[in-house]
Amino acid sequence: MPPPNSSRDLGTPIDRNIALELVRVTEGAAMSAAPYMGRNRKNDADGAAVDSMRRSLNFVDMDGVVVIGEGEKDEAPMLYIGEQVGNGNPPRVDVAVDPIDGTRLVARGLPGGIATVSLAERGSMFFTHIPYMEKLIVGPKAAKVIDITDTVKNNLKRIAKADDRHIADLTVVVLDRPRHEDLLEEIRSAGARVKLIMDGDVAAGVMAVMEHRTGIDVLMGIGGAPEAVLAACAIKCIGGSMQGRLWLRDSDRAMAEAEGLDAGRVLELDDLVAGDNVFFAATGITDGELLEGVRFLADDRARTQSLVMRSYSGTVRYIDAYHSLAKLRMRREEAEAVGVSALISSKAEGVEELAPG
Repeated sequence: MPPPNSSRDLGTPIDRNIALELVRVTEGAAMSAAPYMGRNRKNDADGAAVDSMRRSLNFVDMDGVVVIGEGEKDEAPMLYIGEQVGNGNPPRVDVAVDPIDGTRLVARGLPGGIATVSLAERGSMFFTHIPYMEKLIVGPKAAKVIDITDTVKNNLKRIAKADDRHIADLTVVVLDRPRHEDLLEEIRSAGARVKLIMDGDVAAGVMAVMEHRTGIDVLMGIGGAPEAVLAACAIKCIGGSMQGRLWLRDSDRAMAEAEGLDAGRVLELDDLVAGDNVFFAATGITDGELLEGVRFLADDRARTQSLVMRSYSGTVRYIDAYHSLAKLRMRREEAEAVGVSALISSKAEGVEELAPG
């Protein structure tokens, strides 16, 4: 399958107010998934978030195509690669979604699950069917000193020096996977501290460029290639730097050749998402270091915490929102009465899937 977009479209500019629309999308997905927290029903949580996000995206004033989604069309009923989203009006944009970054975290009731969506001009986002990528992510101070082809120790030396610190002061976040045994040994031998995470590749990448808030200085290791694009969108907005290299299993080599990809090529931030009008939004599902999770309150209300950012202005906003679940249900009924797709999906075993107004 060819990439959904082969060239950038610099037509109708993206209105800055679309940022709030994206927050509504992630708020709805988070509130839809949150009732499944800790219930060990990963598929139900993911399905609820996907359904809510899909419905909400169709109310956004855009002509969008999903570049990073839930899989191929024959694998995913909604939010599949190449799916059209939005109301069809300009601007023409690429959309990257992860309705739950950290599905297992939500299912097990563990910290760090978020709902996230990114948007950029059409043709801006990197596309590949290769599932994994080696990544190196740092904040603004070390943005110009990283080299993914160099040793771990040399990179950590330069990162520490850029911030006038010692390697022992650095904290490196790494996915807890058997494939990272050698990497972890190199990090520890160099003298840096390690923070292991079970899942949550996107959130970890964002935390690495918000070290003042999270205490994470570097992300290293192999994770999802789709998640790399989502993280790159956030890094474009905040500042910092990222490098990646596709990580091929034997089964991926034919696909890489078909796509004309060089596995050894270093992908810079601008390769992963081009341009300077990129948007990123995320809402916490379970409590984490980046965002607080959804709270269900008395009087049929809910509280969410989100962040939204735009590369053009460099603004990062945190949004604490309180939602009337009763009014959201009422708005859904009104929408259905006039034959409009609702922002709130149908009940799933007594759990309402909600999207804010």
